[in-house]
Amino acid sequence: MLESKRKAIIFIVLSILLAVTAGFLLLKKVQALNTNLGTSVKIFVADKEIPSRSLITPDNVRTEEIPKKFLRSYHVTKVDNLVNKVSVVPLSAGDMITKNILKQASSVVDENNRIITLMQNERVYFDEQLEALDRVDIIVSHRFNEKEETTVFMKDVKVARVAKSKGKEFKGVQLEVSLEKAPELIHMQNYADSLRIIKANVGKQEKPQEGEAEKAEETKDEQQPEKKEEPKQDAKEAQPKKEDPTKKEQPEKPKETPKQE
Repeated sequence: MLESKRKAIIFIVLSILLAVTAGFLLLKKVQALNTNLGTSVKIFVADKEIPSRSLITPDNVRTEEIPKKFLRSYHVTKVDNLVNKVSVVPLSAGDMITKNILKQASSVVDENNRIITLMQNERVYFDEQLEALDRVDIIVSHRFNEKEETTVFMKDVKVARVAKSKGKEFKGVQLEVSLEKAPELIHMQNYADSLRIIKANVGKQEKPQEGEAEKAEETKDEQQPEKKEEPKQDAKEAQPKKEDPTKKEQPEKPKETPKQE
């Protein structure tokens, strides 16, 4: 075979291999673009005007689709990210809802109350793990004028939320207190020797069950002696006849004998 012919065959084979490789790479690139642009994801947007600091509900949001290529970490794609959240800025219809404008809604119902955080440390003690909506009492120990005192500082305080670590380990609580009591609690938290948080057993007395109530009534009836019913007398017969003291017993008159003619 001639040298020129051999070179031509080699060049043809190389060109074919390069063309196949280029086509394969182009196909991969097209598939990647189609995957990113063609695959769409749903994000949440405002369906109507949402005032700032108002709770986001399913009625005032809707979903829209965007290409997956333009999806960013701040987009909201799960409904769980909107549960119990408020927007720090007002939103109009069609505005995109992002994570950086969302904030946890306050669990304070009364506008005059505030949330105070108490984390477990060397001065704050918890006798047991607490849950949200529990009630607690706060006992404070401190020294004032060289006199040690331990007093009940606050009673029946509502636990708004519970703080836990990533390993679900109990760390502390957030208490809902009135605005007037908030400075006092913060002062004790900063300067008291120790704060002890104990769970308040506040509850209603259990009502006796129907069977127990019936037994209790039966025992009461057995303990009480039975009263014998006395025969009722006529009111007139029951009252004794009163004798007239003015009347005296008169001697009986002798019987008159018939006169003989």
